[in-house]
Amino acid sequence: MEVVTARDVEDALEKLARNRRVDAVLLLDGASAAASARTILEEDPAAPPLYAPEEAGGIPGAQPLSGSTAGDLVTTLAARLEAAST
Repeated sequence: MEVVTARDVEDALEKLARNRRVDAVLLLDGASAAASARTILEEDPAAPPLYAPEEAGGIPGAQPLSGSTAGDLVTTLAARLEAAST
């Protein structure tokens, strides 16, 4: 698994446009996660699935993930993607 990070939503959109092999987007930008999800889905309707920490609340368009740290979230996401591919 390769993890690509983005500074902000514009950087994320640029990276998504350049690399169509992205399997998922994990939103870790706290209070602006909902706005980031909305922007990604508006600008790129074919974007990969979006995920966010459960503690972020219900972010429209993003599936919730459990985990207390960024590492836990990445591990949970990797396991979910692995299970979906089998």
